Amino acid sequence: MKFPLQRLVCVTGVSGSGKSTLVRDVLHDNLKAIIRSRDSRPKGRSYNGCSGIGGVEWISRVLEVDQTPIGKTPRSCPATYVGFWDDIRRLYAATTEAKMRGYGPSRFSFNVAGGRCEECEGQGMKKIEMSFLPDVAVLCESCKGKRFNPETLAVTWKDKSIGDVLAMNVDEAAEFFTAHSHIHKTLVLLQEVGLGYLTLGQQSSTLSGGEAQRITLVTELAKARTPGDRVSRRAGSTLYVLDEPTIGLHMADVEKLIRVLHRLVDAGNTVVIIEHNLDIIAEADWIIDLGPEGGAAGGRIVAQGPPEKVAAEGNGSHTARSLHKFLRERKR
Repeated sequence: MKFPLQRLVCVTGVSGSGKSTLVRDVLHDNLKAIIRSRDSRPKGRSYNGCSGIGGVEWISRVLEVDQTPIGKTPRSCPATYVGFWDDIRRLYAATTEAKMRGYGPSRFSFNVAGGRCEECEGQGMKKIEMSFLPDVAVLCESCKGKRFNPETLAVTWKDKSIGDVLAMNVDEAAEFFTAHSHIHKTLVLLQEVGLGYLTLGQQSSTLSGGEAQRITLVTELAKARTPGDRVSRRAGSTLYVLDEPTIGLHMADVEKLIRVLHRLVDAGNTVVIIEHNLDIIAEADWIIDLGPEGGAAGGRIVAQGPPEKVAAEGNGSHTARSLHKFLRERKR
């Protein structure tokens, strides 16, 4: 079985045909173990589900991107997770007012004492424990949800405080930070995946699975870009694994997801995706179809190759028949 590198590879097949076993248990887990040891050919290595894997020297990292929540604390938000919040803090620390007051970048962090609102500990919300009902979150009366104390909020840039920036959505922030290339480019990436409506300070725990997954992909894509807006071939050795990422997504969001996946590939990465959605399958560079049926009748390669080739040959593949009809109707 071949997984072409620096391509979008889609693993298809009916339910129970072995897709997740192949991609997650065999490919992902073996690669992770090999990369962890930094030796692709150790003596006596035992592989899970296969006799060996070749071409590992071209991959330096393997990452599974799923729809699990991002961030592990209530203070985590899109701005901190994607990574451009540090740039915004340094921007405010460089203002004349901040220098006069002796404020450094840490002053504009809501995770440490000093500049944050101590009433809510920088969360902007306070949790009220109810005896026989679920806990209730209410707006902090001290900072009014802005997370910082009055002294910190007194420092402004372009007439906006650091608290005002947290309250901006991605679309507003992209326009506000047009002159700052690194911040602006990351915000544009969030816009391009359809997340322009999210506020920079929105708690990560309130994001849906699809939103969290796209933010993770944007974070990875931002790492693969250089200041000169050229993709970094160094980051091209990452292999991403996604298991049915279109679950719960609207058709418009599926189109945006496809664009993100292609941009990761264009940056020199390899994307392996398990999927039933024909829009995703048709956009893949390479298809591996397992089957022909599920359970004991599955686990074999039914078809392998580019979408057009798989759709034309058929070979008793349920995916090929559906894809053939889909591609024919799309050409009309």
